[in-house]
Amino acid sequence: MLDIRRLHMLKTVAARGSITAAAQSLALSAGAVSQQLSALQHDVGVDLLRPDGRTVALTEAGQVLLEHADRIFAAVEEAECAIAASKGTVGATATLAALPSTVARIVAPALTALGSHHPQLTVTCLVTDQAQLRELTLGTVDVVLGQRYHHLPDATPRGVEVSPLLDDPLLVVTAAADRADERPVALRDLATHSLAVPPPATACGQAILRACQQAGFTPAPRYITADIAAQLTLARAGLATALVPRTAIDPTTPGIRTTPIEDHPIQRLLFAATRHTETANPTTTAVIAALLAAARQDRTTRHPPA
Repeated sequence: MLDIRRLHMLKTVAARGSITAAAQSLALSAGAVSQQLSALQHDVGVDLLRPDGRTVALTEAGQVLLEHADRIFAAVEEAECAIAASKGTVGATATLAALPSTVARIVAPALTALGSHHPQLTVTCLVTDQAQLRELTLGTVDVVLGQRYHHLPDATPRGVEVSPLLDDPLLVVTAAADRADERPVALRDLATHSLAVPPPATACGQAILRACQQAGFTPAPRYITADIAAQLTLARAGLATALVPRTAIDPTTPGIRTTPIEDHPIQRLLFAATRHTETANPTTTAVIAALLAAARQDRTTRHPPA
């Protein structure tokens, strides 16, 4: 009979790209992972991994096995959710992966509310902008607060369920003295500005690049950094014009002015994601509900009812 722990190791190695990286994420030695994978290959009687440059990749047989393994993992999680639902109570632990730019306006209020409504629940929060949905599919996190830019294709993995939270436009950020009003800015007018933007390999950098090209120019940024605090500092000093998601900006920050883009808006969708199951898990449901409530509150604060 196949060992489900060995199947999970195979999935982790395939996702991480090497036995060493997989071992680090599993808190095991590389030797222990290699030994378990050798045992798995012995069980099935065929090679499951092959060298691929400096990494490893699944063989055809390995891919077939992993497809079946994913169905096994889904069945196990469905059983766990069914048991949790039968108890009818929120559990003791959950792990949330969230973007750094969402911590102040979404994550912190949500965790505060969870602490009040479910004091028995301890949420571990992994603040990272790297491959959150991959961590979700590997089972290392339970809920992801992620993003998808409207200029880019949807890359949600199979088996992941997404709940939209908030449409979050990028704003043009300059030093407060640089503009006398808050009228929307035409993106094409930024072609001559010294820009501070994320690296083009990031989702935000790609979205900015595509929007600028649609506006008729290819940006040549003066400053390239994914650190939003650094972008805001450069803007405040009058050294650069930054393009920053609205939820990442503290509205009380002194020395900056924020204005919307009028002609080619750049917008990201913030979402909460978890692994899809037919039976709702009370714990992940509570975490997502808190994120939704925080997003609604943020939206109300920015656009109070008349």
